[in-house]
Amino acid sequence: MEQKLLVGGIISLTTVDYPGHLAAVIFMQGCTWRCKYCHNQHLQSILPKESLPWEDILNLLSSRKGLLEAVVFSGGEPLLQDALADAIADVKKLGFKVGLHTAGAFPDKLAKIVSSLDWVGFDVKHSFKDYDKIVSVPNQGDLARKSLEILIASNVDFEVRMTLHESIETSSIVEVLKEISSMGVKQVVLQKCRDKNEKVVEHPIFSDKLLLEDLSKYFDSLSVRG
Repeated sequence: MEQKLLVGGIISLTTVDYPGHLAAVIFMQGCTWRCKYCHNQHLQSILPKESLPWEDILNLLSSRKGLLEAVVFSGGEPLLQDALADAIADVKKLGFKVGLHTAGAFPDKLAKIVSSLDWVGFDVKHSFKDYDKIVSVPNQGDLARKSLEILIASNVDFEVRMTLHESIETSSIVEVLKEISSMGVKQVVLQKCRDKNEKVVEHPIFSDKLLLEDLSKYFDSLSVRG
């Protein structure tokens, strides 16, 4: 591999990171955003000296053939690293399906690799015009929207997840859900936000059953996670 994949950690078995599949999760270093509720802050920076050797990871995955069905690249933001494409190819050669967790900061990179993916978990942060309220970086909403458009057009299986931070008004959540429904999104997961002590911080929308029921009509599936 010409460029070194910088990996911050790995989970060797999970049932939740690729719905319906037993999977391993590879956490890649680096993210250009600084989301208010980020629980992987240690992965925001690029630290080559702390990277796990890619060959060791491939050896581990190879030893788990017959148990695992898929490998998910998460982060951080996996699309930040140009070595992702080669890593996906390596995992495919082992016979695994490949999933990706992304927030869509790099639409051009997503367009180049989307055809090699089997499933994507796409994180929507806020209404696209108000992304800076969560990601703390200006002018990112258009990038995220373009990435979602690419994903929808690709016919790759995916779900959209939205973590409901307490700062997001209920009216904004409704706006987001209606907007992505109009784009063609069919599967949505509303994720409960947790504080730094892993305690759930309940958003008021979760107690509004009538509103959630009404919003569910816009999708094939609208579920709550966390």
